[in-house]
Amino acid sequence: METVVLIAVIFVAIAIGMRWIHLLNAQHDARIAAYHFSDPLPRPPGLPDDIGRRAHHTDADR
Repeated sequence: METVVLIAVIFVAIAIGMRWIHLLNAQHDARIAAYHFSDPLPRPPGLPDDIGRRAHHTDADR
């Protein structure tokens, strides 16, 4: 009988933890949605259009 109670308590604790994490994620998503980021900085003059890592490899199309 104690084993059944222990398993039930573990399941309840897992369910409470899952609900808590879900609520925290929803709160975090709401904060992100409410924050308005500024416009990106303009590209400095003289830089090429593609300055990513792949643009510097000569054998990128292997």
